[in-house]
Amino acid sequence: FTSPLKRCTETAKILYPEQNPLVIDNLSECNFGEWEGKTADELKNDPDFKKWLAGDSSVKPPRGESNADFTRRVCKMFESIVEGLMKTGTTESVIVTHGGVIMTLLAVYGLPQAKPFEWTMDNGFGYSLRVTPVLWQRDKVCEVFQTIPLPSDNG
Repeated sequence: FTSPLKRCTETAKILYPEQNPLVIDNLSECNFGEWEGKTADELKNDPDFKKWLAGDSSVKPPRGESNADFTRRVCKMFESIVEGLMKTGTTESVIVTHGGVIMTLLAVYGLPQAKPFEWTMDNGFGYSLRVTPVLWQRDKVCEVFQTIPLPSDNG
């Protein structure tokens, strides 16, 4: 078993071999507690799982993290990263993370606005964002302008 953070680090090294990835724990996937490793089918009779799946942000997996806590954690970290990039004048950066983190961040900050499930993607794919100081400082939003890798990148 490979930890999810280790898999992200390995993926980053494959995609960007010349870079030394920085592991940011607060951009890890939601802590699913006792639900970790179980399928939706295995949990279908769990009343808390049904509520959680329906979007009840107060419900959390046993010994896990609620949707509300997860969203707060990843959003606080993302805002910190964006503000740090702006302060240092950094114009390009990459975040390699889990689908749930990506979907949550894009649902909160992405333009066009969409629900988390509308930002799903296959493994190994993601989105390019354009964060402009005016949009960010005024509304804390960013433009989602393309999926990556681009079709021509696939061979």
